[in-house]
Amino acid sequence: MAKRLDGQLLAARHEASLQASIAQRLATTGSPPGLAVVRVGDDPASGVYVRKKAQACGRVGIKSRIIHHPATASQQQVLESIRQLNANPSCDGILVQLPIPPTLDARQLLLAVDPAKDVDGLHPLNLGRLMRGEPGLRPCTPTGVMALLAHGDIALDGIRALVIGRSILVGQPMGIMLQQANATVTVAHSHTRDLADHCRQAELLVAAAGQPGLVGGDWVRPGAVVVDVGIHRTPAQQQGDRAALCGDVCFTAVDPLASHITPVPGGVGPMTVTMLLCNTVQAWQQRGGGMVQTAVPLPR
Repeated sequence: MAKRLDGQLLAARHEASLQASIAQRLATTGSPPGLAVVRVGDDPASGVYVRKKAQACGRVGIKSRIIHHPATASQQQVLESIRQLNANPSCDGILVQLPIPPTLDARQLLLAVDPAKDVDGLHPLNLGRLMRGEPGLRPCTPTGVMALLAHGDIALDGIRALVIGRSILVGQPMGIMLQQANATVTVAHSHTRDLADHCRQAELLVAAAGQPGLVGGDWVRPGAVVVDVGIHRTPAQQQGDRAALCGDVCFTAVDPLASHITPVPGGVGPMTVTMLLCNTVQAWQQRGGGMVQTAVPLPR
């Protein structure tokens, strides 16, 4: 049985550090960090994620607000909300909740966010800083994965790593972060030939393909570290069973082979939310003349 990379446990440690950092800073300033989430439409999954983010903000002392537009909102209406948040001094972080209805231009909305408030780390300026290895706000999910690997004492120097998926949200920044940690990285995608063979060679496998159960036991090298970024609702969960979630990895088949594995739920997901909180506090500190590189020391 593989050792669990427990995102719930590590997220709780991060939250405790964030709460203490915020309380300490509030002793000298009366303004708590503020996060605004811009949501368009009524996608059920988005509603769940937004509520979880608001609850997490409340636990650490971040003041959160939700700007909820109907699915019929125009591009200009949503852009105007973002512009107002950019100019609002009580708002330190802005998150455009994806997915956006196809009638709107999601790329333009993301570009409209002030890079200093881009707590999702998806603005081209912040992605460029990541590419150059410079301090800045970084994409939440890959940053959470890196924190999990550090917490698990996974040595990345020279490791053969495979990232399945090349999205701007996870796959591409994940590959960059692993390279910067001196891993030898392959990024696979839907056009990759012999994907199973690539997986069998990987000492670290990060599955972010968005395909339930894609990675089976016969794809995994014995002793590999397996990180499952995917999260999918099974038919049972759609009928009301909240525990019926699965990832991109067939957990029961891979668990006996891997040295370390992230569970779904309870692995990468909690760390994604926690890194959003860290980015919000980092943006708050920067706007107040505080630290630039990280908001708080990251617990291991």
